[in-house]
Amino acid sequence: MNDICRSERRARWLLALVVLIWGASWPVIKIGVTTVPPIWFACLRYGAATVCLFVVLALRRELAWPAPSDWKLILVSGVLQMAAYSALTGLALTRLAPGRASALAYSTPVWVVPLSIWWLHEEVPWRGRVGVVIGVAGVAAIVSPGLQPGLRDQLVPYLLLMGAAAVWAVSIVFVRGHPFQSSALVLAPWQTLVAALLLVPFALTLNGRFPEVDFRGIASLAYVGPMATALAYWAVVEAGRYLRPAVVSVALLGVPILGLLISALTLHETVTASLGFGIVLIGASVLLTTIVGQTAVSDASMRREVQQVDRFRRGRRP
Repeated sequence: MNDICRSERRARWLLALVVLIWGASWPVIKIGVTTVPPIWFACLRYGAATVCLFVVLALRRELAWPAPSDWKLILVSGVLQMAAYSALTGLALTRLAPGRASALAYSTPVWVVPLSIWWLHEEVPWRGRVGVVIGVAGVAAIVSPGLQPGLRDQLVPYLLLMGAAAVWAVSIVFVRGHPFQSSALVLAPWQTLVAALLLVPFALTLNGRFPEVDFRGIASLAYVGPMATALAYWAVVEAGRYLRPAVVSVALLGVPILGLLISALTLHETVTASLGFGIVLIGASVLLTTIVGQTAVSDASMRREVQQVDRFRRGRRP
């Protein structure tokens, strides 16, 4: 049981690191997609992350072919959490400010709670269900400028960001229910490799031939590839093994807040009333759906915890 407690503490520290890295990454990505076409930018970030992760595993002598059962996780995470999420947010960032974009993209609790009820059979009392409704209202507040007659060209980027939040929620819930055979670090480069390879044909189709990358693009990729992709994605998957999907969502709520602050300071983004109100509503939604609402654990979730404790006692990897 002490091993479980230490693993949970480590997972929370990893989430804090992810919040810091990803919060700073939104303004950096905004700069990157203004110099490199967005799909190519996503492809290059995962290509760089793949190289970094394979080198790290080789130095640690942990490079290994994933177990057959882990390929489900590799494909789901590589396709949804990485390729689809990055492509959708990159396209949206070409037309929206990074603070507003990050607030909408991180509305994952709105989707995680109903997915957890349906997929993991978690029990969510009425407060959690009310929280989902409030979260939807927060999303609507952030999207509302796109409904105005003169700003309807922003509606498509908003839809792209909501789609990004939805596909990430699916990945979060899937990670929680997946029985790992290999460590998250061993699986990480295979996930980024899947994402990079998948994005190549889309980049060629939507963005044309491989672009020239200037200094700003290189600097942006140097941060986003190794840090915000290689390190951060491994950390969030590793944390997801020991924390509930709702807990992960609570921690990640700090990303758009930090991203908005950094964007306002560095890119002079304006914090409008609709954006501030939407963030407050989504924050209240997260609190209701997790800290207050998630008071019971289903029988299926409890069985997974018992099995994990048993693995630790036998000295096996979870």
